[in-house]
Amino acid sequence: MSDITAFLFPGQGAQEVGMAADVVGASAAAKAVFDEADDVLGTSLSKIILEGPADELVRSHNAQPAILTASVALLRALEERMGDAMPKPSFVAGHSLGEYTALVAVGSLDFAQALRLVRRRGELMQAAAEATPSGMAALIGLALDAALAACEGTGAQVANANSELQIVIAGPRAALDAAIERAKEAGARRALPLDVAGAFHTEVMRPAQDEMDRLFAETAFVAPAVPVICNTTATPLVNADDIRGELADQLCGCVYWQQTIEYMAANGVERYVEIGPGKVLTGLAKRIAPGAETVAIGDLDALGALT
Repeated sequence: MSDITAFLFPGQGAQEVGMAADVVGASAAAKAVFDEADDVLGTSLSKIILEGPADELVRSHNAQPAILTASVALLRALEERMGDAMPKPSFVAGHSLGEYTALVAVGSLDFAQALRLVRRRGELMQAAAEATPSGMAALIGLALDAALAACEGTGAQVANANSELQIVIAGPRAALDAAIERAKEAGARRALPLDVAGAFHTEVMRPAQDEMDRLFAETAFVAPAVPVICNTTATPLVNADDIRGELADQLCGCVYWQQTIEYMAANGVERYVEIGPGKVLTGLAKRIAPGAETVAIGDLDALGALT
């Protein structure tokens, strides 16, 4: 196995009813995470995660703490099982919401703090989306520079740079439609509408950022024990002020995921371990850093994949 490892944590969209259920049934550490989530939020979040219904789980104010909870539960179960043999990552990163999980993983934010922040983040993002009809679309086959040019002057923005030829653009409906047309004219093979509440990582989320700024100011962040490669600049977060600025900026700013993986690859990472539901981030890592090893830890069977 490779020595230089990065841990990756998924964002909203990775949720599914029953995620981490087998781990919760087998691991006391994972069960404690689910119990703490219910205690902190004063709700039966664990029941929604494990039993649904899906239309409740998908709502941002549930989906965001649910993915955080499932991902932290898998991390704690992995630590419980491996003990001193648990790999020590050289870097961590999380896609959008996953950045909060990454901060929990390196001790910059405790789990209860993260739960409260992401629950409010989900509520505010949902409200912002409802206030401005908007959407997101994945462009297939168009490079970042061309996607930026397609959005220029329309009011749409590039929201996610996931890989070299998978760019997500977003914005108010009319702006997004105009940018999609320009992207197709520029050579995009497809523009796939995403099933989301609204235009995340754009100015549509500005009302959410304003209130989250106040919450970040009141939160006691700790300098990360392991470098966290941030979404908006694909560079390491160093101190508490960096963390506050990043979590604020990523609400309305682009997630530069390709650049995040490229930064870690350039700094020697040879293995990417995705901890949480789904395998989207390991799939992207394979495309961006094709020589690297990838491991997805999303269920009980996968807990034995690391040595």
